[in-house]
Amino acid sequence: MTAANSVRVACLQLSPGEDLVANIEAASTLIVEAARQGAQLILLPEYAALLHASGRFMREHSPTEVEHPALAAFSKLARDSGANVLVGSLTVSTGPQRIANRSYYIDGQGHIAAHYDKLHMFDATLPSGRVLRESSTYDAGNEAIAVATPWGLLGMTICYDLRFPQLYRALAQAGCRMIAVPSAFTRATGERHWHTLLRARAIENACYILAPATCGTHPGDHQTFGHTLIVSPEGEILQEGGTEPGIFIANLDLGAADAARQAIASLAHDRPIAVRVVAAGATA
Repeated sequence: MTAANSVRVACLQLSPGEDLVANIEAASTLIVEAARQGAQLILLPEYAALLHASGRFMREHSPTEVEHPALAAFSKLARDSGANVLVGSLTVSTGPQRIANRSYYIDGQGHIAAHYDKLHMFDATLPSGRVLRESSTYDAGNEAIAVATPWGLLGMTICYDLRFPQLYRALAQAGCRMIAVPSAFTRATGERHWHTLLRARAIENACYILAPATCGTHPGDHQTFGHTLIVSPEGEILQEGGTEPGIFIANLDLGAADAARQAIASLAHDRPIAVRVVAAGATA
């Protein structure tokens, strides 16, 4: 089947907290409204149904995939509306004391077409001195995922993955003209790097970047940046959220990605690179 060359996308900005039921209801309300506005592809951010600063809290309140009420609710909404829904991520129990940060792609019939476990764990020290260690709670994924949609391949990534350009290159080389970057960027790192990194990933791979984000202050005094972005293959910001929940819609001409790749064919010019280390003072 030939992929359609245009799509109306909606990126949802959410402010999830520790109440799973309330978070599902808030996200569901925006999904319904986005579908009413004609969105064919609706994207939710990372931690769409639960967000707390405590890794222990997240472990203790994350259901298994089979039991997860958010997955059931969002699948029904996709089926009822006919829209495709990318659930940026849900935390799902994978065993004793371990969880996965897992993104789901749900098709317009309500079927889970693909899932992706975040590859890169955010183990970092923030400018404030606060230490985050995702690897102490989460199991990392081990493969990149591109899902076939009615509009061609969509690359699935999550948040901290954004700092690993080789992942985005691989997805673009596989044929993705759209790459999702659902995120819960911290406010401190978002202020410094969010816009620059997302625009760079779009430009260098000549693809649309779809980045729904969380916003606000979450339990445990965890602050996320918001500023949901939809970026064109030329690096133009087509839609941007602020610091409050909302819906951000754009009509994408996927032929623009093809045109950008033809104009500057860098995807065809990649070469394997070997690094030769030369000792100081050595002659060439």
